[in-house]
Formats: sequence, C-alpha cells, structure tokens
Amino acid sequence: MSKGYIFDYGGTLDTGGNHWGKVLWHAYQRQQVPVAEQQFREAYVHAERTLGRNPIIKPDFTFRRTLEEKLRLQLEFLNPSLLTFHSPLLSDLYARTQAETAHSREVLLRLKARYPMVLVSNFYGNIAVVLHEFGLDGIFQRIVESAVVGVRKPDPRIFTLGVEALGMQPEEVTVVGDSIDKDILPARQAGCHTVWFKGEGWTDDPVDERQADRVITDLNELL
Repeated sequence: MSKGYIFDYGGTLDTGGNHWGKVLWHAYQRQQVPVAEQQFREAYVHAERTLGRNPIIKPDFTFRRTLEEKLRLQLEFLNPSLLTFHSPLLSDLYARTQAETAHSREVLLRLKARYPMVLVSNFYGNIAVVLHEFGLDGIFQRIVESAVVGVRKPDPRIFTLGVEALGMQPEEVTVVGDSIDKDILPARQAGCHTVWFKGEGWTDDPVDERQADRVITDLNELL
C-alpha cells in the first residue's frame, strides 16, 4: 500500500542491517587486536560521544576519512600502542562497506524505478559526500540529515520531515531501518509503516519483532 520509502543510512545501507559497534568488533577480532570485547565497547562509546560533542567530522569528509577518525579515537582510548592496527582495521572495514553499499545500490536502483525515496539519517553533516563515494547519490529525491535539520532520531519529527519531503501522507510511506528504538518506534509515532532490517544488534537483549510491520534480513526482500 506504500507509495514512497524513507531509508535510514548507517546500519541499514552500509552494514547489511548490523549495528556498527558489532561490525567494528568483528573487524577487531579478524585483525587480532589484543583487547576484550568489554574494553572495545567502552572505546566505541567514547569515540561516538567524542564525535557527537566535537566538530571533528567535517562536511567534506568521505566515509573512509570518517572511519579513520573513529578508529583513531577508539585505539587511542584503548592504548596508543594499538595504533599499529589502524591501517589493517581501516582496510578491512572499508572493503566490507564497499561490498555492502554496492548490494544496497542494486536494490535501491530497482526500487527507485517504482517509488520515490528519501533518506533520513543521524549523521555528521557529510552524508552527501558519503553517498557520492559509494555511488548512492541521485537515488534519493531528498536527504534529511540530523546535523543539518537540527532534529535527531529517535525524535519522530525527523521522520515527519521525511514524509513532507516526499509530499505524501504518513500512512502512504514505509520507513526502513535497522534500529527498533531509533527507526521503527519513532517512525510509527510519525504515522508511517515500518520495515525492520534485522541484523546483529549491539546487545543480545530479546526484541519484540511485532513492533515493526514487517521484518527483513536482506534488502532484496523489499523487491
């Protein structure tokens, strides 16, 4: 019944539905960084909060440059001697992100032929550069980025902005995202239909899948 789509970006189009914290941790494991998962979690939270408080990420930063900063902050927090793992981690993660976004691009281009689409994302002000980097520019008719509009998920008003960008009523729009708390619940509050892209979450806490109208494990399921 939907006439248009709103997509989340991070954790939805670039990781196959998996939480970025878990994606990073698995890269640490593959590269055999000598830290425990709890230590990594503390470093991850530190880096995210640091980036949220300080204008470290500039509007012209690519995703690769953004990832460089995140990894640097994490490794310095853990132990500066671990910065020797920075380059291997960066190469590992960037290659996987390229593969995931390439798959997303294939699906999105097919959807674009049938539906107008808008991107709604909590991001640093450089999402347009990142979309261009991965060949995702030109797919969305509008981008609603938290750093630009001054509203962040889980505030449902950011999804209302997305609905307005589509020029539709909320009940005509389906929101696709990886986070129940930041995507699905506020999108429902905004009156939209919801699709939860289920991947590996940040915690192992049970999730009530009934909170979403539909659950998928691959974007192909939208076709």
